[in-house]
Amino acid sequence: MLPHFRSILRLSPYPDGVTWYLDTALVYVRRLETIRVPANFETDLASVPRAFYSAFPPWGVYGEAAIVHDWLYWHQATTRPEADAIFREAMTALDVPRWKRLCLYWAVRLFGQMAWDNNGLIGNAGYSRIRTKASPVSPEWNR
Repeated sequence: MLPHFRSILRLSPYPDGVTWYLDTALVYVRRLETIRVPANFETDLASVPRAFYSAFPPWGVYGEAAIVHDWLYWHQATTRPEADAIFREAMTALDVPRWKRLCLYWAVRLFGQMAWDNNGLIGNAGYSRIRTKASPVSPEWNR
């Protein structure tokens, strides 16, 4: 079976216009595992510097893959290289053009360490990226 998404993405925005949360779980099926991003998980979609938005907006055909990648970086049940490889694989499942897939993959490989480390720190400090109540502003991890 080829990797694929088994659910329809449903998101709601925070008022900050940058951060979103899942209304329902997002399910990605791989060869020997299923990755389930839980409902209410908070994401900033693709973390792309603003200067590159014209080619790589935070939301694009790779949106679901970016959310799975955010979950893997938050949950840290895999290694960082494995999380990045799953991101590349999920973009392939979404038919993201090869050039765009490679650019995004290499961006996270080269520059993702700080995000990985920061997620570990705030997770160990007790913060959760699972939305528990309505918030008039962006979540603490994304301020």
